[in-house]
Amino acid sequence: MKTLKIIIIKYIGYVSLIFAAIILVVIGRIEILNEQKRACDDSIQAFCQIEQKLEQNQKELEEISQEYTQTCLHNAEAIAYMLQDNPAVMRDQQELEKIAEFIEVDEIHIFDTSGCIVLGTCPEYYGYTFDSGEQMRFFKPMLEDKSLKLVQEITPNTAESKMMQYSAVWSKNGEFILQVGMEPVRVMKAMEKNELSYIFFYLRVDPAANYYAVDQESGKIVGTTDLPNVGKKLEDIGLSIEDIPGENTGFHWRINGTGSFCVFRKIGTIYVGRVIPDSVIYQRIPANMILFTLGILLIVLVLSSAMTWCMNRYVVNGIYSVNNKLYGIAKGNLDEKVDVQSCVEFSKLSSYINEMVRSLLAYNEKMSYVLGKTNMYIGVYEYNKNMKKVRFTEYIPRIFLLDEEESKRLSEDDKEFQKFIKKVRENPVHGEQGTYKLGEEKEHYIKLEEINEENGVFGVAIDVTEEITRRKKIEVERDIDSLTGLYNRRGLDIQLSKLFEEPEKLGYCAMVMVDADGLKIINDTYGHEKGDIYLKKIAEMINTFEAGKSVAARQGGDEFVLFLYQYEKEDDLFEAFKVLDFIRQHCLTYLGECLKVPLSFSFGYSLAKGELELDYQEMIKEADERMYENKWERKGKNKER
Repeated sequence: MKTLKIIIIKYIGYVSLIFAAIILVVIGRIEILNEQKRACDDSIQAFCQIEQKLEQNQKELEEISQEYTQTCLHNAEAIAYMLQDNPAVMRDQQELEKIAEFIEVDEIHIFDTSGCIVLGTCPEYYGYTFDSGEQMRFFKPMLEDKSLKLVQEITPNTAESKMMQYSAVWSKNGEFILQVGMEPVRVMKAMEKNELSYIFFYLRVDPAANYYAVDQESGKIVGTTDLPNVGKKLEDIGLSIEDIPGENTGFHWRINGTGSFCVFRKIGTIYVGRVIPDSVIYQRIPANMILFTLGILLIVLVLSSAMTWCMNRYVVNGIYSVNNKLYGIAKGNLDEKVDVQSCVEFSKLSSYINEMVRSLLAYNEKMSYVLGKTNMYIGVYEYNKNMKKVRFTEYIPRIFLLDEEESKRLSEDDKEFQKFIKKVRENPVHGEQGTYKLGEEKEHYIKLEEINEENGVFGVAIDVTEEITRRKKIEVERDIDSLTGLYNRRGLDIQLSKLFEEPEKLGYCAMVMVDADGLKIINDTYGHEKGDIYLKKIAEMINTFEAGKSVAARQGGDEFVLFLYQYEKEDDLFEAFKVLDFIRQHCLTYLGECLKVPLSFSFGYSLAKGELELDYQEMIKEADERMYENKWERKGKNKER
């Protein structure tokens, strides 16, 4: 069994560790939620920046486009004016190229009034008409309305599918249509800035985070920082539009086979999403948890040490002190005083223990006094393994017939006292439970009871000499025939009942009925006193058989019973019968100094073997019948004589 100190230390340690583990679990959960919230906040901030950038770029694009459109139209008007003043230049390609370079245009096309390119800086385009393609057909309405001045949006041209912006005007004299083409370099750069992939890279602060722009209707990725996925379906990376729980709501999903934390927001008809791998979003948590763990363990260690010191100082040490005092009291030192003052509770406990010891001493004194007032000698003794001495009351020496020196020796050594009690138990009184005989010269009987406790023995001894003597006298008077000293009918029944409880131990046995012959004649002739002597002589005769193998009794009047048992052979019983027959035929008995008469009696017997079920009453009945047969037989012989 563990000591209280170890139990407290372990208990505080277990509770502290459990408490620390709970705190760490809570902190870990809070850290995870904080990282998720930080990711959501960063995503929302990025989405706002993207939205702002889109608006800013769109505004810039519109301004550049408008400026470019005006420039393109002004350039067309200026060149048309120059060529109208100097028509010869129209047929000189080199001059046209110089004008184009000067005005900062890339192409000059001169259409006739039917809408066909006849001159310009690009001979390879000669012969193209307004019906040559969708892009050129845009200017066909000018053939019907010479007041039109048209500027086409940036679009692939018909001849080379090159991105160009064209503008066209009629000459003042209405003789030709002048068209200029400009490559929209600034506009294209502005348009590139408004592409989502460009914006993603521009605003991408965390290189581990990937941005995705997904068309709501088609589910197609129209922009992303992960360029190989541009043009793919959202399902191709493991997600679908339906899986997105809501705007600005973070959720975990496997993107391209990697566990990730995702946040999406709808901007117009586009879903913009920010995807961060779990290994990145939670990368700070392990280091933080290690620091938290060290800090909490340090706090727990300090608190546990303080609590343990306090418990040892004010509780455990006090309990140790009380236990030591109680151990001394348990060993029999009832003079021991408990005085622990480390706290109010121990102070009260000390006073209660001292009061209990005082009450115990007072109780023992009262008990001895009460026992001394009874008519019986009753003594109490006690010893245990923790104390060498034996404590007993004042009547113990008298009950055990101890003198002062012997009494002192036994009280000083519990081992010697145990040997003494063991020796007492070697002389039990038959038929009396827990009763033993002391002394050889004078009969002395004690009743001894012991209670074996866990650590010792508590015993009670009572002097029952008077009671046993009185009982034995009563039993003798009750079961013994006063004239012959044999068992009477009651005593015989008791003895036979005990023997026949175990018939298998009887061996070969015989029930013999004996009847004294001539008792009436002796009584009438010599008096009853002589008749009593005659009966005693017959009783002595049947009582001479081996003790422990016979029971002799007087049934009443002149009838006797002799039970023989534990004979090895039936022939041995017949030898006993021959002895009886010899006695009655040859023995004389003296009834007085000069009065001698034959010892005459009749007898009958019943034989049995102990292995069979026996009934001694039936055996007596059978022996009685045979006895009477013997009696009548002997009377017949006497008449013949």
